[in-house]
Amino acid sequence: MAAAGAGKGVIEASVSAAALSERGVQRTVLPNGLTVLSEYMPGVRSVALGAWVRAASLHETREQMGVSHLLEHMVFKGSERRSAREIALSLEALGGSLDAYTGREHTSFQARVLDEHLPQAADVLFDLMFRPALRQADLDLERGVVLEEIAMVDDTPDDVVFELHNAALWGDHPFGYSILGTPATVGALGVSELRALHTRAYRATNVIVAASGNVRHEQLLDVLKLSGWDALPGGATVSTPLPPARPAAPSSQAIARDSQQVHLVYGNVIVPHSDPRRHALMLVSTLFGGGMSSRLFQRVREELGLAYSVHAFQSFHVTAGTQGIYVGCAPERVEEVIAAVRAELESLVTTGIPDDELAMGKQQLKGQITLSMESVSSRMYRAAAVDLFHEPYRPLDEVLARVDAVTADEVAAVCRDFFGVEEQTVVQLGPVGG
Repeated sequence: MAAAGAGKGVIEASVSAAALSERGVQRTVLPNGLTVLSEYMPGVRSVALGAWVRAASLHETREQMGVSHLLEHMVFKGSERRSAREIALSLEALGGSLDAYTGREHTSFQARVLDEHLPQAADVLFDLMFRPALRQADLDLERGVVLEEIAMVDDTPDDVVFELHNAALWGDHPFGYSILGTPATVGALGVSELRALHTRAYRATNVIVAASGNVRHEQLLDVLKLSGWDALPGGATVSTPLPPARPAAPSSQAIARDSQQVHLVYGNVIVPHSDPRRHALMLVSTLFGGGMSSRLFQRVREELGLAYSVHAFQSFHVTAGTQGIYVGCAPERVEEVIAAVRAELESLVTTGIPDDELAMGKQQLKGQITLSMESVSSRMYRAAAVDLFHEPYRPLDEVLARVDAVTADEVAAVCRDFFGVEEQTVVQLGPVGG
């Protein structure tokens, strides 16, 4: 059924809007194919509004690597109605904020404003996203900015090592591409490539709008209509290529670089966002390297004093996920660090996680999830996830219950399946043979 008050022209949503309303989120698909989701949060005076375009590094060719990110930059350089300065002032002058990012699977634009300024936020987002000027003179300037961003990453070894590891993990697949692109690919991109991407991808059927805060769903629909969102052209959705489940074989490489530290990343491909094993993997990652109390932190830093920075990481996408470990250490300690990390991985596989530690991990993870939901921006992302990951909305209590429901056997299984030393792709960046 269509969302209440949305008007006669609304297409029936694949998830019942009435059911979502009872759970805190409402969803409407407009006649042009634009998906709109919102969650009302009483007691706040702000609104987070975001739009996600299903066009990012995963949809690029190697020759045009970085085109989605460059377009994200370029839309802020001016529109048909606003200069770059006017865009920058539009919400900041009201005490709000405007931001954007390019990821693996989508490009996102967000605004955070007082509830009374929601119409201005919707208008500014529409203007920069769908009416960008894309002038050659602006590209000549902004290309230099993006090249500086790439250079900044290149000057930061603990960023570079993740880029190298991602490339080693995925090889020729677009998941292994640099989101920023390379100096060569960015240097070769022109206005014609940016316009082609914009025409193809920035269409109603390829966009998700989500809002959270002091906003009612019917109010949001009215505001979007006033800004012209309901008149956007439709078009085909950009398809996402299916990645392989995991690399053909784990690899290990040491890359020489003059630096004060060696940067190590262990990691592998895991399950996609929709896989029921996701919560067990999140629990293991939390206990293994998610904070000061984690196994890695306590062993590598507190007990052995081998590193300042050591942590685990995870990300879940529609078609796959990744996880791993990062450690930065002095060159002369690298062998000790490798031995310690391998020993902790082997312990996970052979002995798993005892019941008392698992209970602590559940409490920790549930606390982190609950605290994150205090933010209107986090609620906005959670609402958008209904369509970004093609999954039903689940209220907080249901998410926490799913964490509680993870069994010791499920945890033991993911430890065996994904944390074995032989399953890891390893990249070492820094002085070699130190």
